[in-house]
Amino acid sequence: MNLVICLAALVFLMAIAYRGFSVILFAPVAAMGAVLVTDPAAVPPIFSGLFMEKMVGFLKLYFPVFLLGAVFGKLVEISGFARSIVGAVTGVLGKGRSIIAIVLVGAILTYGGVSLFVAVFAVYPFAAELFRQSRIPKRLIPGTIALGAFTFTMDTLPGTPQIQNIIPAAFFKTDAYAAPWLGVIGAVFIFVLGVAYLEWRRRRAAAAGEGYGEGHANEPEARDDTAPVHPAIALLPLLIVGIGNRLLLTAINAFYGAEAKVALTPEMAANPVIVPVKTVAAIWAVEGALILGILATVILGFRNVRARFSDGTKAAVAGSLLAGMNTATEYGFGAVIAALPGFKAISDALSAIPNPLVNEAVTVTVLAGVTGSASGGLSIALGALADRFVQGAQAAGIPLEVLHRVASMASGGMDTLPHNGAVITLLAVTGLTHRQSYGDIFAITLIKTAAVFVVIAVYYATGIV
Repeated sequence: MNLVICLAALVFLMAIAYRGFSVILFAPVAAMGAVLVTDPAAVPPIFSGLFMEKMVGFLKLYFPVFLLGAVFGKLVEISGFARSIVGAVTGVLGKGRSIIAIVLVGAILTYGGVSLFVAVFAVYPFAAELFRQSRIPKRLIPGTIALGAFTFTMDTLPGTPQIQNIIPAAFFKTDAYAAPWLGVIGAVFIFVLGVAYLEWRRRRAAAAGEGYGEGHANEPEARDDTAPVHPAIALLPLLIVGIGNRLLLTAINAFYGAEAKVALTPEMAANPVIVPVKTVAAIWAVEGALILGILATVILGFRNVRARFSDGTKAAVAGSLLAGMNTATEYGFGAVIAALPGFKAISDALSAIPNPLVNEAVTVTVLAGVTGSASGGLSIALGALADRFVQGAQAAGIPLEVLHRVASMASGGMDTLPHNGAVITLLAVTGLTHRQSYGDIFAITLIKTAAVFVVIAVYYATGIV
């Protein structure tokens, strides 16, 4: 019965999301409903002491990354840099390769530091135009954007500044570049199979005589009121974020050491602010790199940015609040589910998997699916089980870098169930529904999930890290 309660809460939230309702509103309803059935007297304490604590704790650590990523992404858009990058990619590949062009544009933006939520807004107008010109069904746009922004650049390629690649660093004392060769191998697998799948879908639609379609919602306006920007200049802020992330991480660790103690006044000397730097160094590095990217974008694109800076940054802040709250609320939901008696049955079943890497991969991807959030499921899994994963890895002689890469990749596997915040945002922006486009998103999800086990197999077969 306890297991049924857990599953019922998850199914309820997935159904609500599938029908287009807000998970920010219904995630606490689903979580507290499960608690109500289990123990009615526990509802108020669990809501205040667990759901809200976990939600706010997540925002405390990671909201600055959401905020800075959203602002950076919006500035890349309004400066004309995103349009320039799209133009350069399509110029090289040709408009006949619209799918791979949009995948690469999404990958460039997200690997360069643009939040995947913001990348959806930045890429969609260009995807719509390219697909319309190429007579590719609009319903394939979400799957295409998801492949470019939600998969290999989110948590697989070494050095990606996305939050899903940052969270494991705090638990395993690693950094964003952990297990680089395994990350590259996984990224190639996802890219090749993902593009092959989407091209197969495009060919089937073309054979059936299906074009872009008409009467779609949220069609972007054809607008180009920005001065042209050379692609080399447009790419520079993205390079600054990527390189700055690496350099700042090294500098922060060298400057602060393992722990930072700060007393701004003599009165604070007896009770200084103490921060364990190892747990937050990767987060600080990403935040600093994004600040550098924002400054570079404003300076290099000042002529285009100045007139729209105020409205653009307001929109970015609003978007970051929505994205952050979606993820944090689902993190709170997952924390409550993890506290229910039925979750122990799930945890016990997962712990029975003997191989430490497979155990970690399955556990993380299952919890990401339960919470509907890659970062939420990853944080819950590592917060509760990181010590067990480390012990198993050390006993088997597995480097912690491999644990980092497997955990990060697994978080972006089954997280994209219908109640996932990024999926909801993607479909809302493109004006499509779950019924129209979720099947392709789920197919990309399966490829992404398979990539984790391919990487594990490669590690055991070769020992490469």
